[in-house]
Amino acid sequence: MTALVVGLGTPDRGDDGVGPVVAAEVGRCDLPGLHVVRLTAPAELLHLVDGYDSVVVVDALRSGGVPGRVRVLNARVPGNRAAGTHDLGLAEVVALARELGRLPPRFTIVAIEGECFDTGTALSPRVERAVPVAVDAVMTALE
Repeated sequence: MTALVVGLGTPDRGDDGVGPVVAAEVGRCDLPGLHVVRLTAPAELLHLVDGYDSVVVVDALRSGGVPGRVRVLNARVPGNRAAGTHDLGLAEVVALARELGRLPPRFTIVAIEGECFDTGTALSPRVERAVPVAVDAVMTALE
């Protein structure tokens, strides 16, 4: 099986950088058939997902929920939406990929509720504490 883990986000925008942090941690596990990439824009996903059996996207979420809360969504289920932090959001890219018939057999979103998205800041403490939980969620999604 080939799998792709995408850390989506901008590292110098506070909690928006959590996706790349989680993806890097997963990449350290050195699993066979696993590719790990970091992206700043969800639209780039459309060119990457072809040929993978499983795709897991890790992204910050801004929905007004409790900072650090980790949500796991099956992107193949219509209506499962994560209000990300990007202009062309992850939900819109997933909907477009669905319409184009380009969703891989397994497509999971691991979303971490963010708190601070200011430029030049690090992860907030609550989001930083959620990183191991998100890594576990990614590993479970890959099983």
